[in-house]
Amino acid sequence: QVQLKESGGGLVQAGGSLRLSCAASGRTFSRYAMGWFRQAPGKEREFVAAITWSGSSTYYVDSVKGRFTVSRDNAKNTVYLQMNSLKPEDTAVYYCAASRVVGVITTESVYSYWGQGTQVTVSS
Repeated sequence: QVQLKESGGGLVQAGGSLRLSCAASGRTFSRYAMGWFRQAPGKEREFVAAITWSGSSTYYVDSVKGRFTVSRDNAKNTVYLQMNSLKPEDTAVYYCAASRVVGVITTESVYSYWGQGTQVTVSS
């Protein structure tokens, strides 16, 4: 089992940057594929980015390609989401998630473990 805790959210102006971190407990973090999701007010939670257990493959939703970068440091049990050129439509609660399924995972239901989320607010 793994426990996840996000940090790094906050208020930023449009065009700014934030780096989210997701710290995982447990000694088997490197065996988990990781993902980032977000939920804006009044909307369903949506996939943002994913990374394989090794970090060798990543995948992004089209709306963040070229602006967001997902990475991980297995030695630190942490996955990151670097967010650049932020837009007001990026405002949401951001969640990290972990799955034992191999590969890049975009489907919410495949993830077994979730953090509690961190708020990102982008002002115009």
